[in-house]
Amino acid sequence: MRIGRMAPLLALGVTATLVPALAPAQASAAEPLNGFANQKPAWHRCDASQPAAFQCATIDVPLDYSRPGAKTIKLAISRIKTGVPGKRHGAILFNPGGPGGEGLDMPLMMKDAMPGNVREQYDLIGFDPRGVGRSSPLTCGLTAKEQAFEHPYKPETFSRDVTWARTVADKCRARNGDRLAYFTTRNTARDMDVIRAVLGERKISYLGYSYGTYLGAVFAQMFPQRTDRIVLDSAVDPARVWRGMIQVWAEGTEPAFTRWTKWTAQRDRTYRLGNTPAEVKKTFWDLIARADRTPIDEGGEKLTGDDIRASLRAGFFTPKAAAEAVVNLKKAADGHAVAGSSLVPDDQQGPRHPGAPAAEPPGDNGSAVFWAVVCGDTAAWPRDPEQYRRDAIRDKAKYPLYGDFGSNITPCAFWDKPAESVTAVDNNVGVLTVQNQWDSQTPLVSGLGMHHALKGSRMVYVRGGEGHGVYSDDPRACANRAVNAYLSTGRLPAHDVTCRPSGRRSPGVNPRIVPAPQHTPQTPRF
Repeated sequence: MRIGRMAPLLALGVTATLVPALAPAQASAAEPLNGFANQKPAWHRCDASQPAAFQCATIDVPLDYSRPGAKTIKLAISRIKTGVPGKRHGAILFNPGGPGGEGLDMPLMMKDAMPGNVREQYDLIGFDPRGVGRSSPLTCGLTAKEQAFEHPYKPETFSRDVTWARTVADKCRARNGDRLAYFTTRNTARDMDVIRAVLGERKISYLGYSYGTYLGAVFAQMFPQRTDRIVLDSAVDPARVWRGMIQVWAEGTEPAFTRWTKWTAQRDRTYRLGNTPAEVKKTFWDLIARADRTPIDEGGEKLTGDDIRASLRAGFFTPKAAAEAVVNLKKAADGHAVAGSSLVPDDQQGPRHPGAPAAEPPGDNGSAVFWAVVCGDTAAWPRDPEQYRRDAIRDKAKYPLYGDFGSNITPCAFWDKPAESVTAVDNNVGVLTVQNQWDSQTPLVSGLGMHHALKGSRMVYVRGGEGHGVYSDDPRACANRAVNAYLSTGRLPAHDVTCRPSGRRSPGVNPRIVPAPQHTPQTPRF
């Protein structure tokens, strides 16, 4: 249920007292939160197989920040401290994306990506956001079939889509009750402020990828005085959360597809898919129609045209991979055996745990957190199933590759109303945004939306850059030089910067090239 309009202001005001040293006049009113700020984590080696310097701990945070004396949840945090005396600037917190991405291992992933002169300035801090991984993990008890979130619109199957959406919402509500409403971006930002206070920092630096960019922007909006050096890599448009960010996948794919048809036509001797963009386009859509008539046997999987549309959506942002995938699918359709999978393997989904192995979270944890956040952050989701039907029909015509997937019904149509209003991001905090031109998960229009919303930001734009996530371990790359200079000095570029691609992948997110077939359960992820 939605609480009064004053509640977000009250929660923000109380949380803003989470500085290590409080004025005496504040102490009484802020006492419930002081207990969280003054925790002393029991740091310990995360795992015997990992370096001793990689340490883990667990802290408590309020479930509901407007009632800090009530229920609490556990938050798993990690660190690698700088070992260079006299060089330390502060602490930098990381988030790999999601919602639902596990971040406990981020210090291990980032320590080798950062050059020595940057790394030595920071304690590297990771955490699993609330509800994720080892931080009081959420589950809705979803089956594998219920976790499959990409549903193409068809008149004959729409009622089943509505039933799926309602079932997911009902199961999440039944499993979690009232606590479900508190697994949101705003509360995760408040958790970040508790982490900052527990570490004894007056300000904290931050590097967030994908969904982590929105989390960082919300943190800067709620706690502008707590921000230090903020880097937002591959950004969510805060004006589009969250239905618009799923729909932007359809919008962003069409120009990528057009680019792919031109690229592939120029290489007709290699791929034999057509020597003009129009011929390549026809080849692709003929393949889709053929698979709809007779599903293609691909490695034991029967792929329909809808499966291929969903599976190749992100692939078109990397033309070579998409061309090879279409060639192999054509061979499979003709009955020729193809070694391995015809589709480029998905390398974004699935948790990676180079550190801190422990009891694995529930199998539906990523999906449960995703829906909790995207449904709980904003009340902008339509409630009438017929609105989704109309939108899916409209967008299938407008964006043929993915429009019906992007606008079809989701569990948010049946979610309880959010506990707080969505965060309006419109601050002047100094922030560095980083964006590839050809990013499938947060397309360029999305990154520009974040850049424009953050009036004090500068953008590092990689013209021609492909993939989701820019900042990597190549110190010579233009984009990495700009990020490292900012993290090292705290000075933003005087103007926006345009770079060329470095050719290296970011360690912070695993860029999805082509997802698995639509009927294989996948955690939705930005």
